[in-house]
Amino acid sequence: MVTVRAPATSANLGSGFDVFGVALDRPADIVHVERADRTTIELTGVGSQYIPTDPDRNVVGAVAEALDAPAHIRIDKGVRPSSGLGSSAASSAAAAVALNELYDRGLSREELVPVAAEGEAVVSGEAHADNVAPALLGGFTVATDEGVTTVDADIPLVACLPEIAVSTRDARRVVPSDASIEDMVHTVGRAATLAVGMCRRDADLVGAGMDDRVVTPARAELINGYHEVREAALDAGASGVTVSGAGPSVLGVCQAADRTRVAGAMLEAFDEAEVNARAYKTRVGRGTEVLEP
Repeated sequence: MVTVRAPATSANLGSGFDVFGVALDRPADIVHVERADRTTIELTGVGSQYIPTDPDRNVVGAVAEALDAPAHIRIDKGVRPSSGLGSSAASSAAAAVALNELYDRGLSREELVPVAAEGEAVVSGEAHADNVAPALLGGFTVATDEGVTTVDADIPLVACLPEIAVSTRDARRVVPSDASIEDMVHTVGRAATLAVGMCRRDADLVGAGMDDRVVTPARAELINGYHEVREAALDAGASGVTVSGAGPSVLGVCQAADRTRVAGAMLEAFDEAEVNARAYKTRVGRGTEVLEP
């Protein structure tokens, strides 16, 4: 048996739609795999009752098929589905690493990115790498058609998860099909600022680089209380706030000393909007890890 831990992730980071992603040091999925004649799936943990165990409808089934590695796969969900924290990517990345190890396929983490992305396609309809890349590789990632670039960043974060469900498919439907040249220039400038901030491990630059006028405003409307939560986090010391992935989680960047205050402000703002939520005081973290037996 092989056991792995795969982290939650946050994609887009505001200005980097379908390109930027970060691994979070918490929460995470734990996945156990054992060789079998055919793939079967067992699920426990947060939101597991909403996830299909049919391998044809589950992300890990697609990964097992892509690797030709049938197994009994047991998933302990720590990353809630439909959270905007890369729940399906965590399971996909975990399965890819675990099955690669179990069957000694010899693939590198970079080579496993498109394999894990096949699992993502089961959920979103398209094989995107913006979540699976950081889940596999850790740090800050830039995923393009040419490959993945990784930066070993160390940035404090707060991820606030409200008890609202936003599906990836629904969140993609509201993305505008065009943008003005002014908004494009603004977004490119912010994305460049964010990337430099990650390289310098500068939370203020990263926060400033999150601002986006194209995708985030449309997705924010799917999250009750988002605007109030964003303002509360900024007032509490966050340097930047945006929708995490497809939502509904809200991601804040701040100094490590401000995380408790920012998390409390975000929770209070959601509470005032009559939305229950929980906050993860986290940071940019490592990718999927094989655990000791």
